[in-house]
Amino acid sequence: MPTIGIILGTTRPGRVGPQIAQWVERTAGARDDATFELVDIADYHLPLFDEPRSPRLGEYEHDHTRTWAARIDALDGFVFVTPEYNRSIPAALKNAIDFVYNEWNNKAAGFVGYGSNVSGARALDHLRHIAGAVQLMAVHTQVHLSLQSDFEQYSTFAPAERHERALQQMLTEVVTLTSALSPLRRS
Repeated sequence: MPTIGIILGTTRPGRVGPQIAQWVERTAGARDDATFELVDIADYHLPLFDEPRSPRLGEYEHDHTRTWAARIDALDGFVFVTPEYNRSIPAALKNAIDFVYNEWNNKAAGFVGYGSNVSGARALDHLRHIAGAVQLMAVHTQVHLSLQSDFEQYSTFAPAERHERALQQMLTEVVTLTSALSPLRRS
């Protein structure tokens, strides 16, 4: 059975992302076609990218990189949960992606975005391009959450019912594509 990482893509104090990631984890936990694990990039304390060699070589000098690489390598697919900051993803998420390369390859990726004006749509568009650059394969369905309508007073997550259906569809696509990509990961 595949193991899918739910990547919480922000490290900001006071962030609402953990509520969303926990909602994804609870919803995914009811499934019997994969296991899901929450991965909070804040727990890894990654500095700004500091490896002297390209991540494509897989020759990591620092312990923090080796720890992060092992975590990503152990997962078969991903669901990214990210806010939109200034029309893109947070720098911490981009940095975490940039630290490793081969560990991302030939794995499926789904996306859950949140924000003010366009519910994270621009961030997810950027994240799709970044994911492709590290050979992550994006699924079609994504979830967009609004800070205005899916949160009470911008702080307590209370998603509209329609998001549950979109999340279930996206999770199905991630699990299906993860399984389809399995032979490529083994080679």
